[in-house]
Amino acid sequence: MQVITVFQTFFYMLWEIFWPLTLGFLLSAVIQALVSHKSMASLMGEDSPKCMTIATLFGAASSSCSYAAVSLARSVFRKGASFTNAMIFEIASTNLVLELLLILLVLLGWQFALAELAGGIIMVLILSIIFKFTLSKNLVDLAKIQAEKGLLGKMEGHANMDMSLTEGSFFSKLFSKQGLTAVSHYFVMDVYSVWMDIALGLVIASILAVFVPHSFWQAFFLTSNPQAAFIEGPLVGPIVAIFSFVCSVGNIPLAAVLWNGGISFGGAVSFIFADLLILPILNIYRKYYGPKVMAYILLVFYAAMVLAGYAIEIIFTIFNIVPVQRAVFVARYSLSLNYTAVLDATFLVVAIFMLVRFFKTGGPMMLSMMK
Repeated sequence: MQVITVFQTFFYMLWEIFWPLTLGFLLSAVIQALVSHKSMASLMGEDSPKCMTIATLFGAASSSCSYAAVSLARSVFRKGASFTNAMIFEIASTNLVLELLLILLVLLGWQFALAELAGGIIMVLILSIIFKFTLSKNLVDLAKIQAEKGLLGKMEGHANMDMSLTEGSFFSKLFSKQGLTAVSHYFVMDVYSVWMDIALGLVIASILAVFVPHSFWQAFFLTSNPQAAFIEGPLVGPIVAIFSFVCSVGNIPLAAVLWNGGISFGGAVSFIFADLLILPILNIYRKYYGPKVMAYILLVFYAAMVLAGYAIEIIFTIFNIVPVQRAVFVARYSLSLNYTAVLDATFLVVAIFMLVRFFKTGGPMMLSMMK
């Protein structure tokens, strides 16, 4: 009976997230098709507030795939972007992208979506300060030497793909044949790059929701002691994420399970932040930049995620907007003809159109080049 419940949980979670996920991928594909990557490195070459802002905006406009973000960050670093801006780009591309914010809005509520947006900006500020005072020239040189070796990580082809249109007005580019083709290719490539993480996140979240008793989570997250829970949450959240092996938007269902179980608000937010620290990505950092720089990235990112988690909980507590509802979507098992059903059906048609366009315009050949 519990196995059936796991399948039910998986299906209803997928039912809830399908339309916002599809909409997010579509909007991200439109932005990528209309915003060129060619000048990215030259605009991110200095550790100035302006260049850091540009790195943040570029990241927010890119794919939500953590592997692609890490690969593209190395690419722009090799082409002249500063190491600091390459790392800021990574943070923005996995915390400020549209599909992630939409999924959070639908599954966990507006407070989590706002926390992710504000927390992403706070992390950028924290990272810029930490890098300024701790990033040595020797570390940057080590990272540069290793990066120039060009060792492969994952999703290299997707990260380096640039089909953006540069001539014409917004709508003329978007609705041209080339524009629709570019959008469809980015759309399918983005889905292809993260579908495994989404599926894995849904499966793990379903299993945990069904088989792990609520009492375990309450004890683990110290829910009986609010002060201790506040301190523990942001410290433990990223550590749980590191060993979850789930990145990109796939960690949102897991965050919902942890939130249901009693993790603090700051802890849940810091868990979501930490998709760039899962073990497979740490191994890619080792290949890209060497073990010393990988260890440095781990420590700095962890510190930024923990501090951002505390900051978000404190700020949201001051404004009295910390969510109190714990029984989020994983507890629901019902279908009805409501706005979710209508939007799911609508965006299923959109997804099919994108898929057909992709296959009719040489998409499979591009898939073969993705690593």
